[in-house]
Amino acid sequence: MPHGVRGALVQRVSALPNGPLDVTWLPAGAPRLPHGRIRLGWTPAAAGWDVSAHLDLAATEIHLASWPAAPDDWPHLVRPTLHEVLGLCSALTVATAALDLSNRLAQD
Repeated sequence: MPHGVRGALVQRVSALPNGPLDVTWLPAGAPRLPHGRIRLGWTPAAAGWDVSAHLDLAATEIHLASWPAAPDDWPHLVRPTLHEVLGLCSALTVATAALDLSNRLAQD
């Protein structure tokens, strides 16, 4: 990780098994993540990398997963989990918007 960076914000995760994992660097003083976004962090380990993922929710940021001593190709290891979580967050966003619309229509 470059100096002065606290992690990476996951922008996009390919559904393909060997697809890309697109990220944007997060400066050390960056504010909280936008809701439903995932931050990755990694540090060198004795063998490989210690990787962690955090998910920002409305009330708190939660520890999503850890991959201790992950091999050098760790992005391929974490990609399935990140893809599933981002899909769940998208589905919840759509469901919330639909519920809000339904409630507004019921009030009119």
